[in-house]
Amino acid sequence: MTIFEDIKVDIKVELGATTMPVHHVLRLGRGAVIELDATENDPVKLYANDTLVAEGEIRIDDGSLAIEITRKVEK
Repeated sequence: MTIFEDIKVDIKVELGATTMPVHHVLRLGRGAVIELDATENDPVKLYANDTLVAEGEIRIDDGSLAIEITRKVEK
């Protein structure tokens, strides 16, 4: 397995998205709330190296956040 230890994969989870003008972003302060285009019931998107690979649901497992994969995205 040592050959795989040197392979780097950037994992991102997208909870939702929004579009904002830059001047609004610059005025955001600590604790600001940004409204997204998704609800808590919508699936999250999982990206590996900026490629969408799966969708899933957020779970809390022993006090830690986890993603349960519910659908693999086909190419």
